Amino acid sequence: MGKRKRTKVVQSESNEGKSLSILPQKRHYRQRAHANPFSDHNLDYPVSPDDVDWNTHYPAFAGSRKPEFADVGCGFGGLLIALAPLYPNTLMLGLEIRVQVSQYVEDRIAALRATSSAQSPPQSSPTNSKPASTDIPGGYQNVSIVRANAMKFLPNYFSKHSLSALFFLFPDPHFKLRKHKARIISPTLLAEYAYVLRPGGIVYTITDVEDLAEWMKAHLSAFPLFESVDVETLRAEGKGLILDAVWNSTEEGKKVERKKGEKWLACFRRIELPREPQLLPL
Repeated sequence: MGKRKRTKVVQSESNEGKSLSILPQKRHYRQRAHANPFSDHNLDYPVSPDDVDWNTHYPAFAGSRKPEFADVGCGFGGLLIALAPLYPNTLMLGLEIRVQVSQYVEDRIAALRATSSAQSPPQSSPTNSKPASTDIPGGYQNVSIVRANAMKFLPNYFSKHSLSALFFLFPDPHFKLRKHKARIISPTLLAEYAYVLRPGGIVYTITDVEDLAEWMKAHLSAFPLFESVDVETLRAEGKGLILDAVWNSTEEGKKVERKKGEKWLACFRRIELPREPQLLPL
């Protein structure tokens, strides 16, 4: 038997007539729910952020900018796909350690780019009060993914103060006490998150596990470079679209909704101290 196809052809209508959309199907990208972050996954990493060729990820932007949003453990890419058209002038990168899942997101982005319009319509940019320019590339050109272990190599991709948003959506809860060291939020890792996140940037966390929610909240609150920020404040600052996507766009979040489960959302702002600790050079 031949190799199973991983795509599905969907007929759609547009103003220019009929077009074909080639969309990947998740059932052909089966993978375990989580991966061991301490295992050797035989991955290649850039020595530093300067060694990353962002043109291969965002060719339509021709090296004019670098990612500002990072979705750590992006899963099937729901957040990236939801935010891409809302923030067309902001580059976003997902990091996912699982092979098949990261391949699915890569194929999904490629399909969306191939079938979306080349230009985004004029719209208000959530990051500022000015309308988004019509020469900003649309069609999901501002999102990409790398297969990477963010717990080990996040500073290899992002330079100091380069990010304005970090997302940790429904991370592995690692229920057993001896596994807590593998949780994505920890005092050691928070130093790296503070390094790559610019002052004023936001860490978004959400989970359906109350114990993990309390863990993340406690560690972020105790770290001197982060302070809790409430949802009302963020919405007043124009970040409501991000909050809605964090709450609704991921596969895990939708699954919790279907099961009528609870979700815990907590956000923290990167603050600036008079004299901040420096991350050791790579």
